[in-house]
Amino acid sequence: MSNDIFTPELFAYIAGGFYVLGLLIINQVTLRLMVLAGTGFYILYYFTIATVPLWEAIYISVLIGGANILGLFSLLARNSQWAIPRAHKDLYGHFPGLPPGDFRTLVRMAKRRTAEEDIHLTTENAPLTKLFYVIEGETAVTKHGDKFRVPGGTFVGEVAYLMGQRASASTRLLKGAEYMEWSVLDLRNTSARSARFKLALDSVLSLDLAQKVSRSVAPFEAAWRPELAPYRATPRPPQDRTAETTLPET
Repeated sequence: MSNDIFTPELFAYIAGGFYVLGLLIINQVTLRLMVLAGTGFYILYYFTIATVPLWEAIYISVLIGGANILGLFSLLARNSQWAIPRAHKDLYGHFPGLPPGDFRTLVRMAKRRTAEEDIHLTTENAPLTKLFYVIEGETAVTKHGDKFRVPGGTFVGEVAYLMGQRASASTRLLKGAEYMEWSVLDLRNTSARSARFKLALDSVLSLDLAQKVSRSVAPFEAAWRPELAPYRATPRPPQDRTAETTLPET
């Protein structure tokens, strides 16, 4: 009776079903598990469809299954907390949404330092060669003549990096701050080799930029919240602004 139920044809249908379901699923782990199950049933099909097992097809299916298993383990390892380097484990919470494997790749390219003195980071309208992340401490920013400070926990140079343009502001890291720096060229080369890493990095930088906008301080807000005063832009003298914004007569 069981031989009438578990026929080679049934194995083929089940294998095909797992393949189709796997291709309909976006999650990579689930997809690989579905394909692996389908491969197993295809092996049963090749083993029972003829009087003599179709060894060539079985061997190929075993190789496909083995490659799938290796890829599955690699995927699980990349998304595992074990992928986070111990030396930088305290920073993982600073990069929300970044998979552990991509975080590992990112920090391996970084230099983590503490500023022994004020450090110049970027120059307004100059090419960006390095990207920075300030872990703790403040960054003094000068943009179009306005001066303000940015607290730690933010990137410096992310706008220029994302848009592929020159630095939008001059920045100076204050003494005692802890920071990380990356070569822009190294980041772009790694992003070119791995679309997954590029997408993850761009997402982190975009989130950081959005958080900066949400934390920006308007002049009237600083008036009734004195603790925000250091982060409010210090405007230029009125005559400077007039000189720049006056249009020529036509």
